[in-house]
Amino acid sequence: MSDPHVAILMLGLFIFVIMLGFPIAFTLMAMAIGFGYYAYYDAERMRTLFDNRIFDLFVNQTYSVMANDVLTAIPLFLFMGYIVERANIVDRLFETLSIATRRLPGSMAIAALITCALFATATGIVGAVVTLMGLLAFPAMLKARYDERFASGVICAGGTLGILIPPSIMLIVYAAASGVSIVRLYAGALLPGFLLAGMYLIYIVGRATLQPQLAPRPPKSDDPIPVGRLMLLLLTSFFPLAILILSVLGAILFGLATPSEAAAIGALGGLLLAAAYRALTWQRLRESVYLTVRTTAMVCWLFVGSWTFASVFSYLGGEEVVREFVVGLDLTPLQFLLLAQLIIFLLGWPLEWSEIIIIFVPIFLPLLAIFDIDPLFFGILIALNLQTSFLTPPMAMSAYYLKGIAPPHVRLTQIFAGSLPYVFMVFITMATLYIFPEIVSALPKLFYGR
Repeated sequence: MSDPHVAILMLGLFIFVIMLGFPIAFTLMAMAIGFGYYAYYDAERMRTLFDNRIFDLFVNQTYSVMANDVLTAIPLFLFMGYIVERANIVDRLFETLSIATRRLPGSMAIAALITCALFATATGIVGAVVTLMGLLAFPAMLKARYDERFASGVICAGGTLGILIPPSIMLIVYAAASGVSIVRLYAGALLPGFLLAGMYLIYIVGRATLQPQLAPRPPKSDDPIPVGRLMLLLLTSFFPLAILILSVLGAILFGLATPSEAAAIGALGGLLLAAAYRALTWQRLRESVYLTVRTTAMVCWLFVGSWTFASVFSYLGGEEVVREFVVGLDLTPLQFLLLAQLIIFLLGWPLEWSEIIIIFVPIFLPLLAIFDIDPLFFGILIALNLQTSFLTPPMAMSAYYLKGIAPPHVRLTQIFAGSLPYVFMVFITMATLYIFPEIVSALPKLFYGR
């Protein structure tokens, strides 16, 4: 068996093992060291069992990950998100937005989506957003006689927007994996993120207008809220979180701070917000630190395993086999993009977004130059595509998060049904970007030139 055949065996065996449920980071490292031992075996140098270059490669890759400046922003953004999650901001925000939009069709759904978008942008943690909003907004909508499918779809779709809208942790991970500037990625993701969120809002308002029984309006007998009272509510709930997010994002986009520095500012701002809302306790601070360390360690060990695996795979000739196979298909750039996005869409069923970005996306990256595809544009398409991995049955994690805290009478099939219209809107947004790629490239060119 030649080395390229061993590389393909290595990739196939890895996919088979992770489908069995083994921990992915440790599976990557074990297989990289095992196959790497074969790849770098040199009988003349062997004095002991550990006289093999794979161990040097593993140590070097571990050091490279831990010293990566781009990845430094991840724990800081995670800490900001976990602190904000525990600062009792979201309940105030949802209540205020419900009051502010109460005369619009589907007002509570609009408030829930905007709250989800802001909270998801601040945290970047889909499970936390869907769970918290499922405990807060979902019962309120059911109490207002909203249709279970309509209400659940709003929560599930809104909770995933943090993957795309900056400051997105997923884009940081993609930047580290691809070498694309995270600043340009953030600029490129802004308009597609707002476009997708806008399509969600249009769908909610349109559906509530055409089928008012899905989202009954509040009784007109309710006393109107004075404008001064409404402004006070917005000043104490909506604007603090919005200003925090805009400050962090603005500092990055306008070159006032690096992503790591801006993330540190965001973490400090999250602490100040929690203190201002009198929600900063030792217990909450300790939980936030623990969750930050745990999630950061998972991402970093995935990188260590993936980069070591990729190095061995490439050394054995696997990357060249994949390249020759794709080139032999004689695809157009559009066909390649569609094939790549289809594969990522299917991978989103069994795998988390972090595993897809760190392990499988690097397989596509060397092929982009062949088809003259901008890695920035490719990354934004992936960020859009990964929205569907949380919404598409049978492994729609947003639906499972919501089902875990929903009332017993709400069935999982109802949550799936409520989420599917948003999957189609993601596809429409992706098609729009295919047709008008300037939506992605306009802001990076405007801010930073070509």
